Formats: sequence, structure tokens, C-alpha cells
Amino acid sequence: MSREKAYLQMLESSATIQWNIAMILEAKAVEAEKVKQWTQHHIHAKAFDSHEEQLKGPISIHEVIVEMVEGLTKLENGLYSNLKAVLGSGEEGGEGGEGFGGMSGEGFDFGEDSK
Repeated sequence: MSREKAYLQMLESSATIQWNIAMILEAKAVEAEKVKQWTQHHIHAKAFDSHEEQLKGPISIHEVIVEMVEGLTKLENGLYSNLKAVLGSGEEGGEGGEGFGGMSGEGFDFGEDSK
């Protein structure tokens, strides 16, 4: 397989993955809206003995959402590396291989270093 065909296949795969990620996020948004509606109509402060118990449920849901977003972020950083390899290979001079607005090879920083 030629280099150009391999790069084209990488780009097609990246586009497919991006589409699947968009479908996941759309489904999660619909699910979140349903949960919000159900919660607003069925969960009342009177149902809990303390304020601490009232917060435990939303915090656990929030943790799951954060884990999902972190996983998608790692996936996107991997896709970024692939796209940088494909698009960076065709640059002649230019910005010295720093495509995507001058971002470095680390990808996006979402405060992971502060943990």
C-alpha cells in the first residue's frame, strides 16, 4: 500500500471515529435530558434524610460523566496525533511542523497536570 493510500485510510478512519463520537455524545445528551426530566418530577428534598444523602446521587452521576469525557478526550488526543502525522508530513517549511494553530505534540490540556 502506498503512503498516500495509507494516509487516506487513516483520515477516513478518523472521520468514522469522529462520527461515532458525535453519535455517542448525542445519545448521552438525550439520555441526560430524560434523566433531568425524571429527576425534576420524581425526586424531592423530602425523600432524603440529610443534605449529604441528597448530594450523593448527583455526585456519582457527575463522576460517571467526567470519566466518559476524560475517555473521549484521550481518544481525541490520539486522533490529533494521527492527523498531525498525516497533515504534518505534507508541510514544506511553513510553521515548522506546528500545525493546528501552533499546538504542540501534547494535545489539549484540560488541567490533567494539576491532579
